[in-house]
Amino acid sequence: MSWQPSEQGLQEVLGMLRDTSSTDSEVQRNVAQRLDQLRFVPDFLAYLAHVLIHCTGEQDSHRAVAGLLLKNAVNQRSGPATNDNDARAMAYVKSTVLNGLADPDQIVRQTVGTVITSLISNEEPGGWPEALDALTKGMGSSDPNIIEGAFNSLQKICEDAPHKLDFEIQGKNLLDHLVPQFIDYTAHGAQKIRLYALQILQSLLAIRVSAVTANIDIYIQALFAKAADESADIRKCVCASLGLILGTRPDKLVPEMSNVVDYIAFCTSDEDDTVALEACEFWLTFAEDSTLKDQLRPYLPKIAPLLLKGMVYSDWDIAILDIDDVDEGVADKDTDIKPRNYSSKVHSTHESNDPSSSKSAGGGLSREAQDKAFDENEDNLDDEDEDDEDYFDDEDGSGEWNIRKCSAAALDVIAVSFGNDLLEILLPYLRDRIFDSEWTQRESGILALGAIAEGCIDGLEQHLPQLIPFLLKTLQDKKALVRSITCWTLGRYASWCVHVNQTDKNQYFIPTMEGLLQMVLDGNKRVQEAGCSAFATLEEEAGPEMAPYLEPILRNLTFAFSKYQQKNLLILYDAIGTLADSVGSALGAPGYLDILMPPLVERWQRLGDQDPDLVPLLECLSSISIAAGGSFSTYTGPVYQRCLNIIHATLTQYQLFDQNPEEVEEPDRTFIVVALDLLSGLVQGLGEQMHPLIRDNQPPLLHLLALCLTHFEPPVRQSAHALLGDMSMTCFPLLKPVIPQILPSVIEQIVVEPPADCISVCNNAAWAVGEIALQFNGDSAILEPYVPALIQRLVPILLNTKSPKSLTENAAVTIGRLGLVCPALVAPDLSNFAQAWCTALWEIKDNDEKDSAFRGFCMLISANPEGIQNAFIFFCNAVCKWQHPSSQLDQMFRTILQGFKSGLGATWDAQTSTFPPVIRQRLAERYGV
Repeated sequence: MSWQPSEQGLQEVLGMLRDTSSTDSEVQRNVAQRLDQLRFVPDFLAYLAHVLIHCTGEQDSHRAVAGLLLKNAVNQRSGPATNDNDARAMAYVKSTVLNGLADPDQIVRQTVGTVITSLISNEEPGGWPEALDALTKGMGSSDPNIIEGAFNSLQKICEDAPHKLDFEIQGKNLLDHLVPQFIDYTAHGAQKIRLYALQILQSLLAIRVSAVTANIDIYIQALFAKAADESADIRKCVCASLGLILGTRPDKLVPEMSNVVDYIAFCTSDEDDTVALEACEFWLTFAEDSTLKDQLRPYLPKIAPLLLKGMVYSDWDIAILDIDDVDEGVADKDTDIKPRNYSSKVHSTHESNDPSSSKSAGGGLSREAQDKAFDENEDNLDDEDEDDEDYFDDEDGSGEWNIRKCSAAALDVIAVSFGNDLLEILLPYLRDRIFDSEWTQRESGILALGAIAEGCIDGLEQHLPQLIPFLLKTLQDKKALVRSITCWTLGRYASWCVHVNQTDKNQYFIPTMEGLLQMVLDGNKRVQEAGCSAFATLEEEAGPEMAPYLEPILRNLTFAFSKYQQKNLLILYDAIGTLADSVGSALGAPGYLDILMPPLVERWQRLGDQDPDLVPLLECLSSISIAAGGSFSTYTGPVYQRCLNIIHATLTQYQLFDQNPEEVEEPDRTFIVVALDLLSGLVQGLGEQMHPLIRDNQPPLLHLLALCLTHFEPPVRQSAHALLGDMSMTCFPLLKPVIPQILPSVIEQIVVEPPADCISVCNNAAWAVGEIALQFNGDSAILEPYVPALIQRLVPILLNTKSPKSLTENAAVTIGRLGLVCPALVAPDLSNFAQAWCTALWEIKDNDEKDSAFRGFCMLISANPEGIQNAFIFFCNAVCKWQHPSSQLDQMFRTILQGFKSGLGATWDAQTSTFPPVIRQRLAERYGV
């Protein structure tokens, strides 16, 4: 029998739906609890479908709520019906909701489309033929409500689950049948149907459906036909679709490029901002495709002025952002402060010998504090490029992607591609803009100057001796938005200001530093933010060159604590941490911490252990402790104890949460992660001075560390392994007794192709093992039982082409260090990994970590000379790439090479004759072989 509602059940459901609009919180809570109980009851779904379709006397909003609840319940259920009641209820739901396509109320029809999409999403492709039949027939109905209902549903399906339409009917793919119809409907008389058809095609084009590609020519003709449509939504869709075609089938647009450019140029100035933004996105897509460079070049004179025009603040922007007041005393609203994800530290990115590898970060193989460069879930640890949207999102702090930011991002990309060719076109416009009497024009010109900084620097260099003083003078502009964009643009030229010759530093570098410090103390919060961010950029570029000016810098930055509200304090912490990273041990000189620490200590004492504002302060203190080293000892005790307390308290909260997740809120892992990272900073900076604290303070750090090494949250394990490695270097006597208890869990983290959120854990674990191994040099008995398991895990990582570069390098270093300490256990496997090992490390710059790895590798060769035979040329290449090996390593290279030459005798020349000439030359010059 088909399902039928009972009157009592129907009235209960209707009463509950009516209660959803109640303003009484108690009523709302009761409704939520009842809904939670009912959502898996089959009959409840049927009742909701009945109300949505048949209870036409109810308020449309209540019917729509029934539909949304039905959609949610469908999504929460998975798999086929498990009993007759379930099957009967779902059959009723499916047959009933299709009637809603004809409902006269638009909200109800659209809700029905959402329900149909959810039902189809939970079926196999073609698993609900009645629905697809109703939708395809509905497209041609004479009832406008049914046509709109069908297209609305199809648009949602194509957006959310297009693969569900990818199946064959009578030997032909459904989409091959539908796509030509969708193209025809782009010319429909009803605006909504035209838009739905275009949106459907756009969704299918975005996932490269073959049926769209097969009909691409008539699709493009249809887009051109709608280019001047009266609907802004349709014009926006045309721009977006042309952008997608440009990205997927540019060959189809090239013959029409002149017309396309004219159209997009026209839309870039559309009075509707959504159309103009979509058109601007087209320029960004065009600029980012290097294969279209020659196609873009002829249109630069047309595009560049349009982008400049798009960079002028709109009236809406000005209404929101144009505040010239001294507003530093006005407390930030909660909405002003964006959520901030703390990224734990990663032992990665190794600096390369290859001059083309300009993106490498860090000063060598040892673990770098990549706080800002890596996200916790990053799956490519070598890529530090910022997305254009994120990059230009910072220049005005409004947080919304808009025409201005898109235009600036597009100009930046075009500048990188075309350099001086673009500059020649822009210069007359820029001159007019930056000297314009209208501040909005002047401001946009300065933004443009910053946007082209990277790409046009060669051509701009001759102008910078005039432009930098002009920008410094502009820091005094009465308009806060002009001052703030000038800070941002000066930050973009920080590298030039820093790297001018010594005689010009007084003219450019020092005035830039002083000008930005003045902006750090500006009375306007937006200017403070821009000044502080730009000053941090200058610090990064200048590095140790900031050291002679530390006292005035510190006095300015610490004075800012008395002026800044919460949002800018976060940026101030970052600027101080960056300063510490930049000047290093110079910060530990007498007097500097006396200036820097009082305001930090004052905030430290004011903030509770669970206050989110404590996180950036701890992060900042980590950088200070590493830089200042022993000079930080005055503050070490309280900082160390608080870190212990935070870790202990958070682990306790996790334990309570595990026992009762229903009632106990999950703790914020950020606190434990940042506390572990600060402990790493203390251990790195103070070394043996930490031993008494670690030995005597409670709760015991080693116990907490062991718990963190096996914590279920990857970022906690990541930071725990970083701390383990740092302690191995400076606190090994304390660590050594517990190594047998700790090492098995560390080994478990070293896996081939770890999940994306565990790559950094694996990285740090591999690195930490290498640091531990070094400490056992000469006394390896404790380590030896674990070496076979480590080699079984590290070698596959080294051989796997999918391993991130940094993980491959860390695996190679640790294999080398295990070879240094336990050569007899590692040497038998040498032939398996020798070639990959040499390849992984030969481009890395010389440093102590690389040196220890290569010394270990040489010991493996000495223990198993046959193991290197098939990779001998790779070893020779790796040897030749060393610039300044230590005397010990240099002698090891000499002994091995001369030993092979002696052993091979007359065949040496024949074997090395296949080597590239540069290798033969260097081997002869350096090692006489």
